[in-house]
Amino acid sequence: MTESVLNQHSLDEINEWLGRYPPEQKQSAVLAALRVAQHQNDGYLTTELMDACAEVLDMPKIAVYEVASFYSMYETKPCGRHNIAICTNISCMLMGSDTIVNHVEKKYGIKLGESTADGKIFLKVEEECLAACAGGPMMQVDHVYHTDLTPEKVDEILDALD
Repeated sequence: MTESVLNQHSLDEINEWLGRYPPEQKQSAVLAALRVAQHQNDGYLTTELMDACAEVLDMPKIAVYEVASFYSMYETKPCGRHNIAICTNISCMLMGSDTIVNHVEKKYGIKLGESTADGKIFLKVEEECLAACAGGPMMQVDHVYHTDLTPEKVDEILDALD
């Protein structure tokens, strides 16, 4: 089943990650395996992909589902191609993250947790912390950090997306 769900490139990448851990600790590669599977599937995980990861890692399926549903870096439903996560934790909030969230919502006509109709942009639900407190307000766009944001800087970053 695994070979029919995960493509060869994904399997090769997961196997490379497996090589970094002792054979009896294959489950240590679960975060990497889910990231690879999500990337293969245009940014979100299906039950079939999570099941295939469980098989490769010799893990119970439920354990893989728990990891995928716990971490905010994984999506389990279709979403836009470009993933925008704006930190809304206290440090960023005190530095104006609410202004940035409002600006992006208005710019694209979507709310947190929604994608644009054309499928280009996905504005993740509120992020508790992205660990860049000294550079707030900050956001990740496709997992790349952008700090010390202003609405103008946000527009420059987002307008450069394909």
